[in-house]
Amino acid sequence: QVQLTESGGGLVQAGGSLRLSCVASGIPFSKLDWAWFRQAPGKGRDFIAAVDRMGTDTKYEDSAKGRFTISKDSSQSTVYLQMNNLNAGDTAVYYCAADRLGNFERWTQFSTNIGSYHYWGQGTQVTVSS
Repeated sequence: QVQLTESGGGLVQAGGSLRLSCVASGIPFSKLDWAWFRQAPGKGRDFIAAVDRMGTDTKYEDSAKGRFTISKDSSQSTVYLQMNNLNAGDTAVYYCAADRLGNFERWTQFSTNIGSYHYWGQGTQVTVSS
């Protein structure tokens, strides 16, 4: 049974930091590409960051560049999202997602697309107070 479990969310003041974790089970962790998305109240689910299965390439949404860092630890079957300098606009439910996107060309083209990912966690709430 495939299970992705996010944790690490919570309430933080603007300017603060959080580290989200996504622990995977029942899934070939090291063979998959991984991503984080978020969904703010009343809005759609948006791409935040992705890391390829080799751990050598990452992609970020523009507002996350320089503030967020995605990483993974295959020995722990865990993907992380380190978030620094948080602001009220980062308030959302954060989801991890995974799938095997294929070769580098497909990774480049599809890694930021929500429809590229088959496996999803239940989400963790991040609330930033101003």
